[in-house]
Amino acid sequence: MKTNATSRREFLAVTAAMTAMSMAGCATGGGGKRGGVERRKFGATGMEVAVLGFGGAEIGYEQATPETVNQLLNAALDAGLNTIDTAECYRESEVLIGDAIAHRRRDFLLFTKCGHTAEAPAKGPDWTRDGVVKSVERSLARLRTDAVDLVLLHSCSLDELKKGECIAGLEDAKKQGKTRFIGYSGDGQAAKWAIESGRFDALETSINICDQQALNMTLPLARERNMGVIAKRPIANAVWRYDEKPTNAYHHEYFRRLQQLGYEFAAGDHRKELGPDGPAGIALRFTAMQPGVHVLIVGTTKPQRWSENAALLAAGPLDKKLYDSIRTRWFAIAGQDWVGQT
Repeated sequence: MKTNATSRREFLAVTAAMTAMSMAGCATGGGGKRGGVERRKFGATGMEVAVLGFGGAEIGYEQATPETVNQLLNAALDAGLNTIDTAECYRESEVLIGDAIAHRRRDFLLFTKCGHTAEAPAKGPDWTRDGVVKSVERSLARLRTDAVDLVLLHSCSLDELKKGECIAGLEDAKKQGKTRFIGYSGDGQAAKWAIESGRFDALETSINICDQQALNMTLPLARERNMGVIAKRPIANAVWRYDEKPTNAYHHEYFRRLQQLGYEFAAGDHRKELGPDGPAGIALRFTAMQPGVHVLIVGTTKPQRWSENAALLAAGPLDKKLYDSIRTRWFAIAGQDWVGQT
């Protein structure tokens, strides 16, 4: 089922806002540049984030070596990175990050996510008030720090949010000085409820060329409330790389959507283009130019990749005609089941 006329009117309003902001020089309100990387004010927190952050899932799940992570993160910090996002359940991600750069704690903002662990005996989700606090405490130990800058609930359900225990646990951690700010990581109706509750400083949600539900459902609300916004999966898992359905189930939904969307820049020989007008560059720039987005979290195990992606973003916002074609295609093809992917 296609999106309705109301959504199309919302699209036109968002497009107008995007155009006005890009003409002003920055799609989200800027904090200048450092090391050639744009900085943006992270909502009402007072923090400034480099528009390109680092996501810690891949180093955990791909079992990157300590040597690789040490080289990757220190090189990225030297090049302008200042925001690192991870989670307790990303296997050894927090440990790898702590071991590599705990000695540089003043050089970056550290975000993590709580509510469950991949380790026994606490393995699995725990959304109780005490369970959330303990999750934060485990993260601090693994990251080798006394406090983080932001802790987000890691995609807990709408029902759990409404119970309130998990939010109370986060608020306890904040009062105890374990985190400066609190947020919600997730999509759809749960993310909408989290924003409207008024109890969170930040939202982390999926935004990319294959996942645009948030652009109408939640991003405008977060922007109205001056929340910090982290865009996860900003390059849609780079699913244009695959000739056939990938073996990793994590990529299946975006692969299916991309086949139906049929973007010219992500098809045929265009898939091999590496510059800012190739699929990775277009995908990053599309996400970065959304009004209200402050930082894009991209994971990698390749030490040079962060700087390469930063160079792609340096090309600035997409041409309006290309941007509009991406959004128009989404509205023409996306069904109501094309919801944000956690």
